[in-house]
Amino acid sequence: MAHLTASTWQDRDMRVDLLTREYPPHVYGGAGVHVTELAAVLAESTDVRVRCFDGPRDGAPSGPGLPTVTGYSADPALAGANAALGTFGVNLPMAQDVAGADLVHSHTWYANLAGHLAGLLHGVPHVLSAHSLEPLRPWKAEQLGGGYALSSWAERTAYHGAAGVIAVSAGMRADILRSYPDVDPDRVHVVHNGIDLTSWARPTGDDGALTPRALELARARGIDPEKPAVVFVGRITRQKGLPYFLRAVRRLPSDVQVVLCAGAPDTPEIMAEVTALVEGLATEREGVVWIPDMLPREELVAVLAACTVFVCPSIYEPLGIVNLEAMAVGLPVVASATGGIPEVVDDGVTGLLVQLEQETDGTGTPLDPDRFEADLAAALTAVTSDPERAAAMGAASRRRVEDHFAWRAIGERTLEVYRTVLESV
Repeated sequence: MAHLTASTWQDRDMRVDLLTREYPPHVYGGAGVHVTELAAVLAESTDVRVRCFDGPRDGAPSGPGLPTVTGYSADPALAGANAALGTFGVNLPMAQDVAGADLVHSHTWYANLAGHLAGLLHGVPHVLSAHSLEPLRPWKAEQLGGGYALSSWAERTAYHGAAGVIAVSAGMRADILRSYPDVDPDRVHVVHNGIDLTSWARPTGDDGALTPRALELARARGIDPEKPAVVFVGRITRQKGLPYFLRAVRRLPSDVQVVLCAGAPDTPEIMAEVTALVEGLATEREGVVWIPDMLPREELVAVLAACTVFVCPSIYEPLGIVNLEAMAVGLPVVASATGGIPEVVDDGVTGLLVQLEQETDGTGTPLDPDRFEADLAAALTAVTSDPERAAAMGAASRRRVEDHFAWRAIGERTLEVYRTVLESV
């Protein structure tokens, strides 16, 4: 297929290859959700080829209006090697197979090198989406060891060479330009994450109450829908700030349940810290529910809907798809005012923002953790103690995601970036 040019691209089918670490059924975080939804929307009007990790996707749906999916297995020759080297081993065949695409779009450092190499090898523009930044996640060295230097090199190289960079928030755009000052600001575009409004909807009947099915699923997990509850959803990693929230829980009213949908720890150390905090809380109060496995969407929606407020105590969050998911289900969000979160949570309307003064050394560590925990607890107490206010904020949350974060609009904005990039080459 001949590569598209500025004068021809709108008159022909465009082939875009999306490169990603995560893709169903292997989705672990927000980036995987993003690629899944974006691929589905783009495939309605574009030839989309998804290239992902975790082996072949035998039986994956295919056909008109659906992305073509190719999964790649790890190179057995690198078994036992540093995880970053294993990632590079997957990147190489991905880059080779991009041949014939008009544009390659990579997501996260796991696939950024593949996108960069594919662009050089095949002479096509490389666009990358910034879901996080390695310079702002120095704790990853705990997980990757020397591989953190490799992941940082791969990301930096890709950003400097990319024809276009998509930031998921204005806050993320500022972080990119601060972390990589040699990147041309004109090449960095803001396109927010989106949300599937149909799949993430409050399961209610005609009377507005939760359906019997939703109530059954929530109760099966140990949640009492008649009592106030705070819910956290996320991986157990430093950036999600889970230990700060768990320490803040001690200041909450005793009748408030705490629901943790938390798993996939980055390191044994962070897992041990969280485990000790949860076990300590369980000896002090009732209603502490920890769900370590990744829930099917129907069950997760039921768990969210049975709770009063969603909490996002992140110390680093480019945007936060989990906040959009909770808002779509009709929950208010109490979150730290960092990264792109203030672009999602309308303070005082769809939830409450907790101010957070942070170190500027890349760790994002709160300068005054005790104050952050106290302020987080105060905000959660204010929402859980006022059911009418919580319900009004939840309704406003749903309206906000409907108005600003629908995937169809996000897909069109992404296509606009593609147009801009193709017109510049």
